[in-house]
Amino acid sequence: MFHKIFYLLILILICSCSSNQIKSPSSQYDKNSVNQFAKTDFDRMADLEIRENLQSLEILALKFYKRNPNQLKKTTQDDAEKMVNWIFHGDHNNEFEQLQNKKGVESLNLVFDESFHGDRVLALMIGLKTMLLQSHGNKTDFYLFDKLEPQNIYNVARNIEVILWKLSSKKMENGEPFLISNSINENEQNLSFEREFGKIIGRTDYFAYTLSEKTERTITRAVQSVSTRLFLPFI
Repeated sequence: MFHKIFYLLILILICSCSSNQIKSPSSQYDKNSVNQFAKTDFDRMADLEIRENLQSLEILALKFYKRNPNQLKKTTQDDAEKMVNWIFHGDHNNEFEQLQNKKGVESLNLVFDESFHGDRVLALMIGLKTMLLQSHGNKTDFYLFDKLEPQNIYNVARNIEVILWKLSSKKMENGEPFLISNSINENEQNLSFEREFGKIIGRTDYFAYTLSEKTERTITRAVQSVSTRLFLPFI
């Protein structure tokens, strides 16, 4: 017991010292930096998984605004790059009045609600970003005593599959898509959206199953019919 308490005190000291320093993106993930001494290899794996998935969301956000410039105009006169930087790095706590401060699944539902006249790309990205963060305990930096639930991370991957299905299948009353993404026709073939979403699904699934093995917690696999696909909740 004494050794555990001593180790915990050392861990808290290390974390508090590192939190008082301004970290550059490179030093934050440098395996030789001070804060890394409080991490296991599995913690570093969690750091990498969520960091790369958030980077993929930034790539997707820029793609969506480029393909749907009418949505960008609903929020700002700035260019798409500046808007994407604001979404992912701005000081807004992921709360936006035009989204009624909705996050996660509630924000994702706005994307496919015809009565919603706000920025659908913003609703999609804030929904995906906050859903991913919520499934990771609203953290992007993990340490020895952090606990993650593999079922929640697995559910993120399934919810992204639902998003892909809705983007390709659901249409507004006038027959137009809610958001333009992939396109396959005689003049153009663009599957870059699907590929980037696929990367997120692959990373998330791999991490969820690895976490399940490590924690010996079983994942309940969801079976969803195409006609009634709903977003899965978190536990």
